[in-house]
Amino acid sequence: MSSELRIAVFGITGRMGRALITAIDETPNAVLCGASVSPKSKWAGRKLSALGIAADGEISTDAASALLGADVAIDFTLPQATSNNLSACVAANCPIVIGTTGHDGVQRAEIAAAATRIGIVAAPNMSLGVNLLLCLVELAAQKLDEGYDIEVFEAHHRNKKDAPSGTALALGAAAAAGRRVSLGQVAEHDRHAASATRRRGAIGFSVFRGGDVVGDHTVSFAGIGERIELTHRASDRQAFARGAVQASHWLAGRAPGLYSMQDVLGLRERSQGG
Repeated sequence: MSSELRIAVFGITGRMGRALITAIDETPNAVLCGASVSPKSKWAGRKLSALGIAADGEISTDAASALLGADVAIDFTLPQATSNNLSACVAANCPIVIGTTGHDGVQRAEIAAAATRIGIVAAPNMSLGVNLLLCLVELAAQKLDEGYDIEVFEAHHRNKKDAPSGTALALGAAAAAGRRVSLGQVAEHDRHAASATRRRGAIGFSVFRGGDVVGDHTVSFAGIGERIELTHRASDRQAFARGAVQASHWLAGRAPGLYSMQDVLGLRERSQGG
């Protein structure tokens, strides 16, 4: 790998793709070398320079073509595109940073299998603030017993498709880990027409979709006579994009394995990736 990190971006014309263009441009020793879009996109086959990028090459509909010469790839597309992008990265022996959320069990298994061949950073949220919040939520849940009810509130723009968000689920999982239980055992996603009181130890999820909200997350610990709230509000997608580029630098040249932003930021002692 040269001193200049060559990055390919899957989903270059989406909200996060556009933010990544800026993040790569402002990062020393990083350059965008390839990009892909959906075959239905009006940008397919056009020059990268049409996006205001001082770069050669075309915007491809083929993941393998986008990876030519890349040291690392970044994926902010849709869950159904993950399998094809992963296969291309494995074939090219190119590590990948995955910020796409909403994967089902089969897709998560594909990511885990690919991580035996290449390095992968997969995280529902790439921002430093959210990853610090995950640590704080786990600590709070560890210290506060079931007398404190946990609720995860999240808000996003009207076009976000997965609900709860990947970040909200990660926060719920962090709270569950703090209490040494499985999130699947204690999660409450739907209270519509519920006729029972809140289950002791439950972790609830509340979802808002509307307007152009970039991403707000609050974890509330509600006790008797007091309430602790831990909140992160994103006002700009650049925080996520900068985190993804930071993850790319960290991942390039690393051994195969499935890593998280907790590994990238050194927020836990031992990496999942080996």
